[in-house]
Amino acid sequence: MEILLDIARDLTSSLAAEDRYVRFLALIRKVIPYDAACLLRLEGDALVPVAAHGLRTGALLARYPRRDHPRLDIILRSGEPVRFAPDSPMPDPFEGELEADPNALSHIHACFGCALKEGDAVVGALTADALAPRAFDALDLRYLATLGALAGAAMRTTSLIEALERRAAHRGRVARDLQRSAAESSGGQLLGSSEAVRKLREEIALVAASDLTVMVTGETGTGKELVAHHIHDASGRSDEALIHVNCAALPVSIAESELFGHVAGAFTGANRDRAGKFEVADGGTLFLDEIGELPLELQPKLLRALQQGEIQRVGSDRVHRVNVRVIAATNRSLQKEVEQGRFRADLYHRLAVFPLRVPPLRERREDIAMLAAHFVDLTSRRLGLGRVHLSPEARECLVEADWPGNVRELENVVSRAVLRASFGREPRQLVEIGVEHLGMDFPAPHAQAPERTESPVSKARPLRELVESFQRRTIQAAVERNRGNWAAAARDLGLNRGNLHHLARRLGMKPGNSEVGSQ
Repeated sequence: MEILLDIARDLTSSLAAEDRYVRFLALIRKVIPYDAACLLRLEGDALVPVAAHGLRTGALLARYPRRDHPRLDIILRSGEPVRFAPDSPMPDPFEGELEADPNALSHIHACFGCALKEGDAVVGALTADALAPRAFDALDLRYLATLGALAGAAMRTTSLIEALERRAAHRGRVARDLQRSAAESSGGQLLGSSEAVRKLREEIALVAASDLTVMVTGETGTGKELVAHHIHDASGRSDEALIHVNCAALPVSIAESELFGHVAGAFTGANRDRAGKFEVADGGTLFLDEIGELPLELQPKLLRALQQGEIQRVGSDRVHRVNVRVIAATNRSLQKEVEQGRFRADLYHRLAVFPLRVPPLRERREDIAMLAAHFVDLTSRRLGLGRVHLSPEARECLVEADWPGNVRELENVVSRAVLRASFGREPRQLVEIGVEHLGMDFPAPHAQAPERTESPVSKARPLRELVESFQRRTIQAAVERNRGNWAAAARDLGLNRGNLHHLARRLGMKPGNSEVGSQ
């Protein structure tokens, strides 16, 4: 009974699979005087050893097809433990593999076995051999059956644990791959050599090593999500999940359930219990994008989760404790939102433990050429193109633009330019992106510029001046062709009217307010 109790305890312990099997064989040796024993798992029509005692290493590396081993086949087909006659003519499956005496099992010896079952299905076998021919005669077959049942339970428990571990490992790999893909799709690397980017990298490294809550601020398209990925990847939670929640995309009716989960019957359509994003991110990082859009009525629950690590599913009185690092992001001024009563001051201060501002592109113009080249390379590889590069004039135009959409807008413009420039070219033909391919605030290729009147001396002027001069003349010609109608001129140039006015003001042309308002 002591042995049976020890085996039962092992079934509920957190032993590794191999340790569980080895310990089982060691325990039953205290009551069964065997010289060799083996636990085998049934895989198709063959038995595969999972643990053995008293057998050579080679025995554990072999497979034992039922058709080649009649003793094993009899064991698997029997509903009860089987004791073979000491002088049975059937060959022993482990003949030549006994550690003590390799040839002993070819002579008269004791042998028994029992099938291991999971319900009515046979999942494996337990075998034992002894050099003394009558070693097993006194054993109670019911006791052996009990041992077989426990061995079957051990194999079932271990198989379930192994399956869960494999599934968890697989999902972990999938999660890491998805995180890498998300990081790559949002720009991947934090590119740039400017002072602003250098300082941002230093702050990321500083806060990543801690577990502080981070508030990432910045204009639309600056790369706030990318910064969140970098913080997570450099933190002690990098092996866990980074869960992304876009607060602006959460309808008020389901926002609480999405963040904190719900129980079955909590509301119409809640057919089963569901974990919220806080529980999914337990042990990892939760990225709350557009946090300024979070409904005011949910903010106290978020504050509680941040302060105490406690959440409650919708419709439940039970409190769940979670260990989550929160990174929030917004392009709003939350201080103004607090002043206007649309955001709780206590929640703001809890989120902004470490504020981190991502600079707009206009504050890091020296990085634009590097970013543009990076996006050219990414797009050309996606399109299967050969060599693609920006012309000096196109690069200068990109550097001088204002980029209200920041890095995201730059990537979109460059991607479209690569597509336009490569249209009709051979797959491996050199592609050069010119100003005419950029679109946006740049002259479209169909815009007719007036004839040049500059003298050859003007060619020695700085490139920027030449580009701006070309832009002024092109815009002026389009406005004159359309009799002063700026909206029509914008259509002629393939530009948005607001972008045309913005470019004209930057070039010092300053269209009159009456023209802007009336056209």
